[in-house]
Amino acid sequence: MTATQPVDGVERASTGPVVARALRLLEAFSDAHPTLSLSDISRRSGVPLSTAHRLVAELEAWGALERDARGRYQVGLRLWEVGALAPRGPGLRERALPYLEDLCAVTRENVQLAVREDDEIVYVERLAGSRAVGVLTRVGGRWAMTATGVGLVLLAHAPTDVVERVLDGPFTRHTPWTLTDPTRVRQALAATRVRGYAVSERQITDDATSVAAPVHDATGEVVAALSVVAHHGRPPVSVLAPLVRTSAAGVSHALAAGRPRRRHTNPQGGRS
Repeated sequence: MTATQPVDGVERASTGPVVARALRLLEAFSDAHPTLSLSDISRRSGVPLSTAHRLVAELEAWGALERDARGRYQVGLRLWEVGALAPRGPGLRERALPYLEDLCAVTRENVQLAVREDDEIVYVERLAGSRAVGVLTRVGGRWAMTATGVGLVLLAHAPTDVVERVLDGPFTRHTPWTLTDPTRVRQALAATRVRGYAVSERQITDDATSVAAPVHDATGEVVAALSVVAHHGRPPVSVLAPLVRTSAAGVSHALAAGRPRRRHTNPQGGRS
């Protein structure tokens, strides 16, 4: 059911159900716009200012939004607290973290864990190594599937309709090496399935290579992907791939067991 809201003194039809409009307000925030004024929120969400004012007040009272020292709005801790209950986020992260930490310690490179959400990937964890190359990803960040190692793994094991939808494009070119030809993407997906890991070379930045492997649940379904992002050519893929696959297998075993690991074998065979 919809209602009408006065906008600048004129009674107009609302822009949709209350929950949908509240979610649109939250979607106004992004990496590039982590803090917004009320007018910014209204403009970026497409929700009339008077309606945005009322909903923002309710979201702030609940804790989904909070104001900084300048009076601008930002995402509140209450929303983060609720989001932390998502089983594909922290639940997966809890079981994967010991293996991610081992892999990061051994390689001293960036280690990442991601899941598929519709036609995109979402990063649920990222650890930065002591000699790590710079990366553009962040926990909670979304990326297209074809340009990253974890994305290629998840797309290689996605349903056919998802694969075809993604391959219809469009493709964003980040570097001269970014895959933008559907035929070449299909070849990369086939290679990923055959060898058990994906390689994304200089597709996001021209100085980095990602090597990623699938994480399976107890039924054998691929539910996540784990990757190392290193300086291009240092160390070579032939060194990184076995480490990544071993760590991904460890996370898969932890998911199948249904509990976090206590004692484990690290990627070089030691105990910790």
